[in-house]
Amino acid sequence: MKYVLFDVDGTLIDAVSNQRRVWGTWAARYGLDADEVYQVALRTRPMETFAQVAADRDPDECLALLHELEDEDVRSGVYAAFDGASELLHSLKPGAWALVTSNYEHRVRGRFLRTGLPVPDVIVDAAAVEKGKPSPVPYLQAAARLGAEPGDCLVIEDAPSGVRSGLRAGMTVWGVNAAVAVEGVHRHFVTLREAVPHILACLPGPQRAAAL
Repeated sequence: MKYVLFDVDGTLIDAVSNQRRVWGTWAARYGLDADEVYQVALRTRPMETFAQVAADRDPDECLALLHELEDEDVRSGVYAAFDGASELLHSLKPGAWALVTSNYEHRVRGRFLRTGLPVPDVIVDAAAVEKGKPSPVPYLQAAARLGAEPGDCLVIEDAPSGVRSGLRAGMTVWGVNAAVAVEGVHRHFVTLREAVPHILACLPGPQRAAAL
């Protein structure tokens, strides 16, 4: 492998409590059950969530409120990077890695600033592609922007949709931060920390800024 492409939420940043809080506040604004809304949101993209839980509401209005709440959470919420994330990212050469996220770049940058993680040159976010995960498009775009062949890319993911996206892009996919392996991953690690030395070991020396 010559390049590493990372998912963000659930892979590098632990945002579960933040996401639950944001969706809980969103649900309360519409008088909906917070737990039910969150369970749907875990499985679907926002517009699909709105169609299921608030079909009588204007989806654009629903999305605008969600964006407002998420932006406020980036400014005031408490975030934590998963153990090993900082060490791993600081050990990679610029141009050897990218972020591929279903979120938006300004939120990713805000969260990375809050957690002290370095930001790469390439970030493929929700605004960069018409088709998000599990389509292969996000990961293929990241590879293209790095000047990489898909077969030279290692994808690090935690979620089924992201794993499918990486596999469909023709890349090697490793799963992290899950007790049980996501179907299709080439290797599985219960935590990101466990994966760090293996990720660095599979990269050629010029792509590593420092040894562990």
